[in-house]
Amino acid sequence: MDRERIIIVKNLVKKFGDFTANDNLNFEVYKGEIFGFLGANGAGKTTAMKILCGLSKPTSGEVDIAGFDIYRDTDKIRHIIGYMSQRFSLYEDLTVYENIRFFAGIYGIRGKEFRAKAEKLIAKLNMEDVAKTLVASIPLGWKQKLAFSIAMFHEPPIVFLDEPTSGVDPRTRRQFWEMIYQAAESGVTVFITTHYMDEAEYCDRVSIMDQGRIAALDTPKMLKENAGAKNMNDVFLKLVRPQKAEL
Repeated sequence: MDRERIIIVKNLVKKFGDFTANDNLNFEVYKGEIFGFLGANGAGKTTAMKILCGLSKPTSGEVDIAGFDIYRDTDKIRHIIGYMSQRFSLYEDLTVYENIRFFAGIYGIRGKEFRAKAEKLIAKLNMEDVAKTLVASIPLGWKQKLAFSIAMFHEPPIVFLDEPTSGVDPRTRRQFWEMIYQAAESGVTVFITTHYMDEAEYCDRVSIMDQGRIAALDTPKMLKENAGAKNMNDVFLKLVRPQKAEL
């Protein structure tokens, strides 16, 4: 039985003047899959993710997100995905509750539905005591888990996570991945970038970008076998070359 494809990318090219950031990318992502997107700074992974999220247009190629075309259906795509940015996901001058309410409002979740869902989320995160606390005052690990939960608040079929565990302690990273597994088990597709090579081991499949192209794409097990490597860090080092600044 064929698995359901929820992201389809064909011959994707993105150029900035004479520079090619994404050079003829071809890949598919399946429903409920944890798909790792790896690459050194300058490899083009952030550029590609922005295109998949509808934040940037390709120079050429085809991109289908849950049945929507990246050229014609950008607004629809933005409403059926979740997105967690490494640099900006929450408003630190708002409280935990206010952040949840703000982002819920963007997706049209208000009134009784919002209050019920917000109460359930705060209890799940054990944040009852800090619900009225400014986000700037809570620990980084809590911020990351809150940001992920908010990205999932409108129950999207796909969530994009850009370096979600950067800077957090090992225990929080483990807890965060438990949340990712729970999302995938419920049928949510998780598209994640990370620079932690051990986290690549947690993905169902991994794509490794090198200078705008996909250098390899397979399960962590097959990538290690094909590279004759013991771990994903060795695979990465064998495939990638020194990069310029990330785009």
